[in-house]
Amino acid sequence: MYLGKKIRMERIINREDGRTIIVPMDHGVTMGLVDGLMDMRETVNDMAQGGADAVLMHKGLVRCGHRNAGNDVGLIIHLSASTALTPNGNTKTLVGTVEEALRHGADCVSVHVNLGDPDERLMLADLGRIAASCDDWGVPLLAMMYARGPQVKDGYSRDAVAHCARVGMELGADIVKVSYTGDPESFADVTACCCVPVVIAGGPRMDSTRDILQMVYDSLQAGGAGISIGRNVFQHPHRVTLVKALRAIVHGNATVDEALSIVGE
Repeated sequence: MYLGKKIRMERIINREDGRTIIVPMDHGVTMGLVDGLMDMRETVNDMAQGGADAVLMHKGLVRCGHRNAGNDVGLIIHLSASTALTPNGNTKTLVGTVEEALRHGADCVSVHVNLGDPDERLMLADLGRIAASCDDWGVPLLAMMYARGPQVKDGYSRDAVAHCARVGMELGADIVKVSYTGDPESFADVTACCCVPVVIAGGPRMDSTRDILQMVYDSLQAGGAGISIGRNVFQHPHRVTLVKALRAIVHGNATVDEALSIVGE
C-alpha cells in the first residue's frame, strides 16, 4: 500500500486498534427525505461529538455538512447511486470520480455493488475502474457489497455474505462493508476469508438499542473491524450518547451492558 493511502486510511481506521466507526449519510439520493438528515451540519457535528471516526456522503452534501468548529471526523465520499423511484433500484451507477472526491476533501471513497443483480457485470466493472483510480491517487476504497437479486435466496447467509466480502477484497477494496450474518460463528468465516478490514452494515431500523450494541459486539468478537451503520445511529433518539457507547465497544472493548449504561438505558 502506498504511503498516501496509508495516511488516508488512518483518517478512517484507528491506527491503534485497526477498527472504525463509520456513519453513512448517503440515504437521501435513494429515499429522498430522511429523518435525521435534514440539518446536515447538526448531524455531522453530533456524530463527531460522539466520537465517530468517519462520515460517508455524496459529493453535494459535503458543502451542507462542513463545519468550522467541533471535533475532527474523516470524510468518505460515495460514488454510486440509484433511487427508490426506479424499478431497477438495485443497479447502482457511478455518479462521481476519485478526482472529484479529492477536490471535495475526501479521505476515502466508496462504491456499492449488488451481487446477483441482472446488471451485476456493470457494477463489477465500475468497482474495478474505481479501484484502479484509487491506486493511482493513493485513496482508500470502501466497497459496499450485498447479495441482492432474483437468484439470491438469503442475502444474510454465511456463504452469500462471505462471497460478497471476497469479491470486494479480490477486486481491490481496502475496506469491505457487508451485512451481518446474525451470529459470531458464521460471521467469523466471513472475516477469515478476507485479508482487509470487514465492517458491518446496520440494515433496517432496529427498535432496541441493546440489539444494536449486541450486533456490533458480536461482530467484533468474530474478527470484524467495526461498523458502517446509518439509520440505526443518526435516527436514534439519543444519537450522540449512542455513538459514545459504540465507541466504547469498538475502541474500548466495553461489554454490551457497559455500553448500554452510557446511553442511559
